[in-house]
Amino acid sequence: MKSIYVIFFFLVGALLMSSSEKHEYYVSVTEIGYSEKNKSVQIISQIFIDDLEELLRERYDETITLDPDSDSMTIDGYLRRYLSDKLNISINGKKVQFNFLGKEYKDDITYCYLEIDSIPSVESIELTNRILFDVFTQQQNIVRFKMKNKNKSFLLIRGNDECMLNFD
Repeated sequence: MKSIYVIFFFLVGALLMSSSEKHEYYVSVTEIGYSEKNKSVQIISQIFIDDLEELLRERYDETITLDPDSDSMTIDGYLRRYLSDKLNISINGKKVQFNFLGKEYKDDITYCYLEIDSIPSVESIELTNRILFDVFTQQQNIVRFKMKNKNKSFLLIRGNDECMLNFD
């Protein structure tokens, strides 16, 4: 039954992510994969631009605007700081830090690109995702792992914001 719940919210999230109108639901999608070739964990977090802009205005600068013509270095600094605080990852039982590679805007979504270098193998990965929980009480975060021929999705909400995947 839980998997039906996750699939339902994944589909709702996908529909919302393709809409350019104001949305009723607060959802982000974070995809995590492992590159054997680069020995790195690669992460893409997709967050509605208007939700992220509201967060950045509330936390850092009330005049900030997220668009390609904005001060990218300042925004990247805010995003790096916020994501480092709200997205925590442990690999093989050890807490790791990610590198913020950058962001881009497509339609009404901000794509944040993150990477964790020098990971020879992944036996387990644990993630805490509290993105936007501090601004939107109804925020939901979908996490999708695509590693070692496994595809697993989790729906994280306030109070249940952790997930783990073992490859033993």
